[in-house]
Amino acid sequence: MLQLLNLKKVFLLCLVVLVLCIGCTQPENPGKAAPDFSLEDLSGNTVNLSASKGHVVLLDFWATWCPPCLMSIPELVGLQQKYGGEGLEVIGISLDDPEEISNGDLLDFKKRLKINYKILRADWRVVEDYFGSESTSIPTLFVIDREGRIVEKHIGFSPGLLEKSLKDLFS
Repeated sequence: MLQLLNLKKVFLLCLVVLVLCIGCTQPENPGKAAPDFSLEDLSGNTVNLSASKGHVVLLDFWATWCPPCLMSIPELVGLQQKYGGEGLEVIGISLDDPEEISNGDLLDFKKRLKINYKILRADWRVVEDYFGSESTSIPTLFVIDREGRIVEKHIGFSPGLLEKSLKDLFS
């Protein structure tokens, strides 16, 4: 069983690296509403996406074992610092297996990397709502405008690409 889990992680890591090399951006259907969700943060508090209406949201699907995800964290921290006062809300949705990475582990990880935004635990309904029948590649970031519409979807990590998206929304 452990070998199967390790093979799965290696496969996912290879897929993530491939996506990083491609570094693609996919515009979503203009005006498509971002699916609402209710997920727990690391302290057990419920967070609803609908509570972020009026803010620009960067919704980041990621995991602690994903190298491109780790590379994107400093940029997300910087964007939250730079645009938070203008209404940006970065929300990280961890796809880590709770049986392997506890909330305490994620809290330690958050402190160590000085993450200044919310980290939530994914459930598969949310993953299905955002990815549908597509394969789930991470990191994947959804840019959601102040009206709650998905305006862009970034697969992989490409330095500076998210800030270009935000400049359009904050100008």
